[in-house]
Amino acid sequence: QVQLVESGGGLVQPGGSLRLSCAAARSISRFNAMGWYRQVPGKQRELVARFPSSGGTDYADSVKGRFTISRDSAKNTMYLQMNSLKPEDTAVYYCNAYWVQRNFWGQGTQVTVSA
Repeated sequence: QVQLVESGGGLVQPGGSLRLSCAAARSISRFNAMGWYRQVPGKQRELVARFPSSGGTDYADSVKGRFTISRDSAKNTMYLQMNSLKPEDTAVYYCNAYWVQRNFWGQGTQVTVSA
């Protein structure tokens, strides 16, 4: 079992910034892949950014140039730096880890972008 705990969400004005954190209860170096997803009511969960198993990083087109995914293996933590936030970024953001052929999810953190 993998426990993932997100933090850092909140209310921010358009154009503002937030940094999300995802703390894992085990070494993140063991995970095949990790990433951030988001979901709004009535819509499917969508990829925001990830470290794929093939290496490098992937970003949704809608966040390229504004969001940056990173990780600190020593702290077993993954981050999502979100800049130039827009109202359409409002969603619940989830941390994901893929390991031993299973997907693990955090509980989610709400991000609201509003004036």
